[in-house]
Amino acid sequence: MLIPQSDLTKALKPFIIAGPCSAESPQQLLQTAIEIKQNAACVQWFRAGVWKPRTRPSSFEGMGEQALVWLSEIKEKTGLKVCTEVVKPKHIELCLKHNIDALWIGARTSTNPILVQELANCIRDLGATNVPVMVKNPVNPDVNLWIGAMERLFNVGCEDIVAVHRGFSLMNSGKYRQSPLWSVPIELKRVMPSLSILCDPSHIAGKRDYIFEISQMAMNLSYDGLMIETHYDPETAQTDSRQQITPQQLAVLLNRLTVPSKENKTMSSVTAIREQIDRIDSEIIELLQRRMKHSEDLALIKRAENMSLYQPNRWKQLLEQHLAEAEQKGLSADFVKIIFEQIHEESIKVQSHSFQR
Repeated sequence: MLIPQSDLTKALKPFIIAGPCSAESPQQLLQTAIEIKQNAACVQWFRAGVWKPRTRPSSFEGMGEQALVWLSEIKEKTGLKVCTEVVKPKHIELCLKHNIDALWIGARTSTNPILVQELANCIRDLGATNVPVMVKNPVNPDVNLWIGAMERLFNVGCEDIVAVHRGFSLMNSGKYRQSPLWSVPIELKRVMPSLSILCDPSHIAGKRDYIFEISQMAMNLSYDGLMIETHYDPETAQTDSRQQITPQQLAVLLNRLTVPSKENKTMSSVTAIREQIDRIDSEIIELLQRRMKHSEDLALIKRAENMSLYQPNRWKQLLEQHLAEAEQKGLSADFVKIIFEQIHEESIKVQSHSFQR
């Protein structure tokens, strides 16, 4: 299924949505919106969470319908278009009642196909399929679950669907709050090349210090835009204060961004290097095929000698050698570790199949 490019992302490159994590008061929203207009004129969309699905019930869970009134006032006073998150069908009804311009489905909701279908059915039944809907990736790195959420919207007639990459919840996300796992949105774009995709660097980062580097990476990967949490006074924010930036900082960030051309230029030097890369990739596949053939042979010997498939001491020694060699050659140890863990896992599978013959 090919979901077409969103109309939202056709006009501006990059398309930027900015605003606070949560709507806390009419004064907070208006002050933030005014400062965004003053400092970052390219921003035409304003975001704020009205219903906040929080992990702990003692946390601030949003101001509800009254905040939709405040967002409507932002539209009237600043000319910014407004969007917010919806979690259940009643939220959609209220958003339409208050003329909210676009909706988004959050990561916790997109994880549940039943909830997404209820939201899709509600949009259809209310005749609101022309309202743009943004779908954040599920909390777990399952590209098919993400695609499925958007397909449910597309199947009921939604005309304007945008994917939003906000990172994934893993046990170890390194320095970030959420692991970006760039391979997942890359696969999404491979499957749905015309789909518009935004990055939410605020949720990936968890700290404002990392927002620029994530935003730049998104631009390098040809994302259509960014959704950045912006608050006139982040330190006073009731939710996610550490990952929000001021409108002034937003302006600096946007001015620093380099937005590469999406055109597929066929410069001879680029073509020559790409041809070399393609040959190396083919060699890697051939080597992997030979590697797995040796694994099959090894399995036959292990079965004859009644040996365990998994030899922990041997694996530990090999991995240490690979990481040491990688460091000598200037390669990322984390990158090499992931590769050889995958090769080792596949080798165990191949040996297991051979054992069962």
